[in-house]
Amino acid sequence: MKLMHLSDLHLGKRVNGFSMIADQRHVLEQILALAGEEKPEAALLCGDIYDKTVPSAEAVELFDEFLSRLAEHCPVYLISGNHDSAERLAFGGRLMEKAGVYLSPVYDGTVATVSQKDEFGTVCFHLLPFLKPAQVRRFYPEETIESYTDAVRAALSGIDLHDGNRHVLLAHQFVTGSERCESEELSIGGSENVDSEVFDGFDYVALGHLHGPQRAGGAHIRYCGTMLKYSFSEAKHCKSVLFAQLGEKGSLTVSTRELSPLRDLKEIRGKYQELMARSFYQDTDLPESYLHITLTDEEDVPEAVSRLRNIYPNLMHLSYDNTRTRAGSVIDTAADVQKKSHLELFDELYERQNGQPMSQVQRAFLQELIETIQEEQA
Repeated sequence: MKLMHLSDLHLGKRVNGFSMIADQRHVLEQILALAGEEKPEAALLCGDIYDKTVPSAEAVELFDEFLSRLAEHCPVYLISGNHDSAERLAFGGRLMEKAGVYLSPVYDGTVATVSQKDEFGTVCFHLLPFLKPAQVRRFYPEETIESYTDAVRAALSGIDLHDGNRHVLLAHQFVTGSERCESEELSIGGSENVDSEVFDGFDYVALGHLHGPQRAGGAHIRYCGTMLKYSFSEAKHCKSVLFAQLGEKGSLTVSTRELSPLRDLKEIRGKYQELMARSFYQDTDLPESYLHITLTDEEDVPEAVSRLRNIYPNLMHLSYDNTRTRAGSVIDTAADVQKKSHLELFDELYERQNGQPMSQVQRAFLQELIETIQEEQA
């Protein structure tokens, strides 16, 4: 049985104030084309379908079209992630089953399971939405549930993995030791960590939550990553769709198909005059790409952002790397302030007030808040 593994679509997301809707629509069309070419027998959507618990109308419309077209190719199994509202995403689930779309219900102490057959027998799909310990603890009062590992272990305890069937788990959690990106919603001190041993016995574990494609403790435990780059920490990622082929019990092969963005997200650096020279950007996709530009000029360039955007209209972020910035100057002119992002300004203020920089958790929360405000003002 061939499985198409997707997660973290983050429909409706804005990156540094830029709406990703057109970019998302472009890549979703590629995914639908791949579904036609690869002919998967099941599609797994492993959480963070939307970027907000209350998604925009255009995000909902985009997903409605994508889901209906994807279901024409094969059954679709879908769980909610930490960015989703489990209640909203589960709405109409029983009706959708008639169309071959199976949504994880709001967690009620059990894990929804759907069976599907192929030439090797039965494959059981277990739909585990994003869980926190408090959500599980109320259903297992006799268990000691203090960590995310405890919660997931308890939630999965009712599944019989020794019945001879093949078992596929959809989950949206952070597996200990996995590599994270700046665009992910982080937890304090790694408190969200789930040990990979809780997934022992499953034939394939389709994970969502982390944006970089990777194994997570075993060849059968996989993050597929996002379909688009959502931060400059992902600039070197190669985004793709993951296909897992289940043969007879114990047989698994994994392959990927690369995705091409409408506009790539890149980082470039150099002196202002170099980057503005036609010889630098002609015959490249840089003028269309989303960019983080680092200028290495020793002197700040007046109105650099607006002037650079004459060539690079999708410039998302501008920074400097020179003697002043490397020395960590704390004296900003009005021009300096105008060149910096809201996140950089808050970061500098926090460090001056507290004698230490913000943590990754605080930066992620603040970036999310800034993007929310920008979206409301757009």
